[in-house]
Amino acid sequence: MKYSYADYALLFKALSDETRLKIISMLSDNELCACRILSEFNITQPTLSYHMKILMDSSLVNGRKDGSWMRYTLNKEKSDELISFFKDITSGVNDSLIKKENCD
Repeated sequence: MKYSYADYALLFKALSDETRLKIISMLSDNELCACRILSEFNITQPTLSYHMKILMDSSLVNGRKDGSWMRYTLNKEKSDELISFFKDITSGVNDSLIKKENCD
């Protein structure tokens, strides 16, 4: 396992909101500006900024300034790590922090 459970918990917290999940889905194909993301929701710009901050703090999303606009992309490396974590914990070859005890 590459990260601690606390690191993964931060990722899951970022993904635990319907709006943020939709943003992740929107970014899965290409880079989008904040205005394009905002047009898909019935929320204010400050609310979008709040969601984007959480996604960026978790490193699931990268942001870059382009003039007066912000452009966002999905961090493929971080999403691949999350996929790998799920594969590890479901395959039985988990390099877990909690060691299995013999209960016989």
